Amino acid sequence: MTEKKTGFQPNLAGRKRNGRIMARLFLASTIFAILCLGALLFSIFNQTAGYVLVEYAASEADVLPAQDDGNPKHLESLEKVELLALIDENLDARRKKALDIEKPLDTRTDKELRDLIIAEVLQPKVIRTWLFFESILSRAHIFEWAAENAPEGTLTFRWWLSPAFLTASQSSDALYAGVRSAIIGSLMTIALTILVAFPIGLGAAIWLEEYAKANRINGIIKTNIYNLSGVPSIIYGMLGLGIFVRALEPFTSGALFGVTGGDAAGNGRTVLSAGLTLALLILPTIIINAQEAIRAVPRSLRESGYALGATKWQVIFHHVLPSSMDRILTGTVLAVSRGIGETAPLVLVGAATFLTRDPTSIFSRFTTLPIQIYQWTARPQAEFKNIAAAAILILMILLLSLNSVAIILRNEFRSRKRG
Repeated sequence: MTEKKTGFQPNLAGRKRNGRIMARLFLASTIFAILCLGALLFSIFNQTAGYVLVEYAASEADVLPAQDDGNPKHLESLEKVELLALIDENLDARRKKALDIEKPLDTRTDKELRDLIIAEVLQPKVIRTWLFFESILSRAHIFEWAAENAPEGTLTFRWWLSPAFLTASQSSDALYAGVRSAIIGSLMTIALTILVAFPIGLGAAIWLEEYAKANRINGIIKTNIYNLSGVPSIIYGMLGLGIFVRALEPFTSGALFGVTGGDAAGNGRTVLSAGLTLALLILPTIIINAQEAIRAVPRSLRESGYALGATKWQVIFHHVLPSSMDRILTGTVLAVSRGIGETAPLVLVGAATFLTRDPTSIFSRFTTLPIQIYQWTARPQAEFKNIAAAAILILMILLLSLNSVAIILRNEFRSRKRG
């Protein structure tokens, strides 16, 4: 008597073989992703240090005042009065006026004045830069090349990512440019973005999941929110330009509150406009992630609250939100990470590509790290690629710090939920 074949054939060996093949494909994908990330980090780090060959238009002996023994003084030993006198002697009136407009000379620190003298009076010019591993492996060849092609030049090993780079303001000379204003602008912009987008996004998600009825209008709203999450960021930049920069200029410029002069921008191209624009950009993502997190809370948890006589809001506040907050924070961090790296919307709302003054309020002009990276990578000089790589590392550290804070908060909420 023959066995009747069914539609289901076990074929256990074949299924195990397919499982091993898929596992190897997944492993290969993971290794490939790690290699790509490693190559990116290697390329960035390789540009953040190396030998730099510099020639000066004037020597310190020709510019600095002499000591009693006839030798020139050291620049580091000069007092502020002497530094200002050097600037007054060696720069014409037009250039001094331009520098004074950027930042009054008498309010600059001694270090800023020394850097200014080096940049404007001694006038260093970068002849060539070398990458980090090239500097380590081909040191003798580099010294030989420098001796043949620029015997008057000064060859030094330089870390482009340094404390001075973090604390210096922007400069047209890569040797003295820094990211202080860009870091402050990025932090102010993203803080304002979170303050606006997170409560609005969370409130919208709660209403859509807990209060809104399942009708056609609410269905259209949910569909449009999903569609808005995929809109290109430059469209949000155009929206911010039309609404916040132009239509609401009295509000975003601070004129409505009597904020004029000083560090105020005098128009709508301010930190406030940038923060509101980025808030619009990440708002759909925050709403969608919060909806999914709230939806994942078991219905039985809500019913148990109602059974004890709790109101709908009490159930949401004491049961639903604590149970879903870890997922909500994870989605919010992903959205904020996207916002902090955006460039196109900020260019449209008026981010400055060259700014020597730090933003002091939400009505100030601003720049951000992505804007600085974009501006420096567009420059033809090789040294600007080095400081762009250093700025990229700072941006990555900023993102990792933000993610770390979110992970700590998420774990805290999870531990409370389990406890």
